[in-house]
Amino acid sequence: MRPVVTAQDIPPAGELRVAAGAIVTAAAREAAESRGVRILEVAPEELSALAPPERTVAIGADHSGFALKEALKAVLCGMGLEPRDVGVADSETSADYPDIAEKVAEAVASGRALRGVAIDASGAGSAMAANKVPGIRAALCYDKASARGSREHNDSNVLTLGARLLTATQAEDVLRTWLQTPFAGGRHRARLEKIAQLERRYVK
Repeated sequence: MRPVVTAQDIPPAGELRVAAGAIVTAAAREAAESRGVRILEVAPEELSALAPPERTVAIGADHSGFALKEALKAVLCGMGLEPRDVGVADSETSADYPDIAEKVAEAVASGRALRGVAIDASGAGSAMAANKVPGIRAALCYDKASARGSREHNDSNVLTLGARLLTATQAEDVLRTWLQTPFAGGRHRARLEKIAQLERRYVK
């Protein structure tokens, strides 16, 4: 019996991989089109081999960060992680960083990816946008020290980078440090709870 993909199966952004031959309902295709989600047919064995969320990193960039995104995707693969690319597809088409940051943040907040990386010219705008999504702790990092601190003290789950402020080598160092640094816990946990309380207070 062929699997059926309904509108409820369509994620908020990114892409959805389905087994080749699956039935995709008209409502599902409409939902995918309205959200900009690509539906990709893959062989059943490929579908079962998809990386679990704990090994998945959502990554996206506007046009200014496209080249850096592509370079960092290779770094992620080399670390045994699965990059989930939410756009953009080229550097020629203008894109607004809040749209990309939202897609990255939603992938993390929904549990489809453990961490996320959003790239724009400076990284500041993407951090502001991503942090509007409940459950996201996005940090703009510019060196290994800021990357380490944002993980150890703040348990950041989205990293934002400035493509015009960092070389590819510098960005790789920041990314590797950020991914390899665990949250320290302890006294920092209570401070994170205060951040969560602020979020609950103002989210209606």
